[in-house]
Amino acid sequence: MQTVLSNLLAVYRRELQSYFGSPLAYVIAGVFWLMGGFFLVVILFSPEAGLLAQVAQRDQVRQMGATLAPLDVAYEFLRAYLGVLGSLSMFVLPILSMGLYAEERKQGTLELLATSPVTNWVVALGKLLAVVTFYVGMVLPLMLCVAIALGNAEPPVSANLLLVGNLGLVLLAASVLSLGMFLSSLTSSTVVAAFMTFALVVFLWIVDAIARAVPGWVGDSLNHLSMLRHFTGFTQGILDSSSIILFLSYSLLGLFLTAQSIEALRFQRN
Repeated sequence: MQTVLSNLLAVYRRELQSYFGSPLAYVIAGVFWLMGGFFLVVILFSPEAGLLAQVAQRDQVRQMGATLAPLDVAYEFLRAYLGVLGSLSMFVLPILSMGLYAEERKQGTLELLATSPVTNWVVALGKLLAVVTFYVGMVLPLMLCVAIALGNAEPPVSANLLLVGNLGLVLLAASVLSLGMFLSSLTSSTVVAAFMTFALVVFLWIVDAIARAVPGWVGDSLNHLSMLRHFTGFTQGILDSSSIILFLSYSLLGLFLTAQSIEALRFQRN
């Protein structure tokens, strides 16, 4: 057990160092922060979209004599912004996962990795934990900006929504990155790996729209596979066990398929 943990930690450190030493990773983080900051300002201050539009509409309704419940500005902002970060992540995560194994295959080190004494599961898990850690490091500065923006909100921001929403982002990232890691193990082209991951993620993101056109249990099954539907629950502060199980299942599926892919390569070499 101790050997497994030490091997896992070694893979994790190596992969994490490769991300923090990669210029491409900093470019990805920079673009993510730029877009995240842009939408943060838009949601907060744009008169055409975001919270100001909601406030203006509610003022018009009040002037007509209607009685409305108080608007929880912090909740509405955080819910909207978490949804934006989830959508942005759909573009960023395939790029982060594209080189997890494709670069190994391109450089000819995948064969050495396949025949090493370290198990395929340990290598795959170490790679996944490293890239998820890097993604969390990308999200944290934006969440700090959100905390500053909502520091004096009245009523104060819901800690439950903040925790559950960020948990949803991490689970979503782990699912996409795990599936992308498997697709990366199938090709030596990082571009192809990113494209395949993006296509798969788009399908899983909007599959609920497809499910509505399919009657019966097939439609119900497809609807349950939707990442968007389950992630939306997290952005509303709803901690649903079925959503957690779904994202964990996607993560485990990606790990399993990756390990089997590398095992097949080891079998071919033998």
